[in-house]
Formats: sequence, C-alpha cells, structure tokens
Amino acid sequence: MISLTDSQKIGMGLTGFGVFFLFFGMMLFFDKALLAIGNILFVSGLSFIIGLERTLRFFFQRHKVKATSFFLGGVFVVLIGWPIIGIILEIYGFFLLFRGFFPVAVGFIRRVPVLGSLLSLPWIRSLVDKIGESNTMV
Repeated sequence: MISLTDSQKIGMGLTGFGVFFLFFGMMLFFDKALLAIGNILFVSGLSFIIGLERTLRFFFQRHKVKATSFFLGGVFVVLIGWPIIGIILEIYGFFLLFRGFFPVAVGFIRRVPVLGSLLSLPWIRSLVDKIGESNTMV
C-alpha cells in the first residue's frame, strides 16, 4: 500500500475533478467554461501530487520545450475561448510530454484481466505494440 501525504491526497482529488471536468466539457460539445476549470484543476492537482518544484522541472526541461509550449498554449487557448483548437493543442502536447510513460501504462494494462484480453485482439494488438515499444525516456 502506498502512503500518501495530505497534500498528495488533495492533489489526487484535484486531478480527478480536473479529468472529470475535461471529459464532461468535451461531452457537452466543448463547453469552454468546463474545459477551463478542468485544465486549471488538472495542472494544480499535478503540482500538489509531485510538488511544485518537480512539476516545474518536469515541464520546463530543455528537451520538452516543444511539448510544454503546445500543452500550456492549449490551456491558454481554451481559457481565451477557443476550446476545440485548444483541446487539439493540449492533446498533442500531452502526448509529447507523457509519451515516455505510455510503455509502462501499456504493460500494466496488459496484466489487467479484461483489458489485457481486449488489447490482445488482432487489430488492436499492432497499435498497442507500437505504443508499448517506445524507447523514449521520460
């Protein structure tokens, strides 16, 4: 069992609410207010979970400048009122930022009973194998 500090528990809640608001905002045809709230909660929750200094170090590394600019630029574009363009920028930036974590996530999901069998389907397996074999370091 992993022990969490109180600030990490708050961060998990903020991140969870952020993902919920992002999903709900997309379901309601890209409602810009819900997407803006979701973005703010997600980024603040992430900083509560891993700490402010580690969050800044993660986002502002030299080799992640492009990814960070797309992600934070997408957040800014959503906040000024263009939700569809902003979400597209955010998704691209999120993929670039967290692509080093995808092989770990795929390996974990393959061990989950129902999801692992879904990932073993022939037409999904080739896509998952490409994602799971990425050699990009975090």
